[in-house]
Amino acid sequence: MIDGFKNFIFRGNVVDLAVGVIIGAAFGTVVSSLTADVITPLIGMFGGQPDFSAIQAGPVMLGKFINAAIAFLITAFAIYVMIVLPMNKVNELRAAREAANKPPAEPEAPAADIQLLTEIRDLLKAR
Repeated sequence: MIDGFKNFIFRGNVVDLAVGVIIGAAFGTVVSSLTADVITPLIGMFGGQPDFSAIQAGPVMLGKFINAAIAFLITAFAIYVMIVLPMNKVNELRAAREAANKPPAEPEAPAADIQLLTEIRDLLKAR
């Protein structure tokens, strides 16, 4: 049982997942700071209100939701630009390299009935 647990823990994907979670948490704090300290004040310069948390509709705190939505969109955009686009480019380059190094495929052999008909034709020509 202990050996199985060791094998599970030391598999590459478990370690990769742990590293991803830690990096994701750290990246989340950076993007949260970017949102709260840079983007929201810039929006406030143009809109006149740097923090939307004061916006209310009765007891509903719409401003906090707006702040969370802006933070989510900025986080999603940052992840797309910083992680997804470069990984897609790397995958494209890798696929192109593999395609260039791959030998051309041999043509498929004709079906058995086509081979038989070809042999019959060749025998009739030989007569």
